[in-house]
Amino acid sequence: MNQTVNSSTTSYNFFTKTFARIWAFWGLITFVITFFIILIPSLATKLIKDPIGMKWFILLAKWWNSFWLFLVACPLKVYGKEHFEKGKVYIVTANHNALLDVPLLCPFVPGANQTIAKDSFTKIPFFGWYYARGAVLVNRESVISRKKSYELMKAALKKQFHMCIFPEGTRNKTDLPLAKFQDGAFKLSRDTKVPIIPCVITGTRRAMPIHESFFFLPTALEIHFLPPVEVGNETIEELKEKVHFIMTEFYRKREDLRS
Repeated sequence: MNQTVNSSTTSYNFFTKTFARIWAFWGLITFVITFFIILIPSLATKLIKDPIGMKWFILLAKWWNSFWLFLVACPLKVYGKEHFEKGKVYIVTANHNALLDVPLLCPFVPGANQTIAKDSFTKIPFFGWYYARGAVLVNRESVISRKKSYELMKAALKKQFHMCIFPEGTRNKTDLPLAKFQDGAFKLSRDTKVPIIPCVITGTRRAMPIHESFFFLPTALEIHFLPPVEVGNETIEELKEKVHFIMTEFYRKREDLRS
């Protein structure tokens, strides 16, 4: 497989492209089949009082995603779980390079957690029910919806759920390690005084290059939870820049080692 280090400008030969599209089909089929196996048990966790119900939901998601990653030959290693102090809640900020990041993050965060996601996902048959169970939903075009989702995130933290957020807001389509961060996660941290755990996901940019469609390559994946960033008297902008710097430097070092 002939490719350069920078996946955004990688050129693939015919055989690699053909294999990647066949593998994408295999990944989609196995994802759907295994999803329907865990759908009813996952939705049934709603009957259990939170945060225990959410812990079971996350555990089922972890089992599901671990098995699916095995089927698609994408071994995953998770580092830094020791940074989650028992009894404390965190805001987890992760980089976002590919669709693959979404099923990776929440299942492997230790303990009950939720993410924030576009409410349009709920329109997908069956998957929408599942997504609504594990996410705070938001319509980004609606001011009222954004305000409501912000209050729901604060409520989730009070329920002892970690909040998982992709601060870039969408997949990173630049050549930079991380795109510019939005304010939401850092405003939430400042307002609630909940510390941030930066999270760096590597490998997904190679597995699903942003400029290729229906393309999936078996790739070793890693999730790195970094030491918590405590909230002091920083402004939102200062806190955002601090976390962005920490994540960017770590991402660069990991990618250099993998190159």
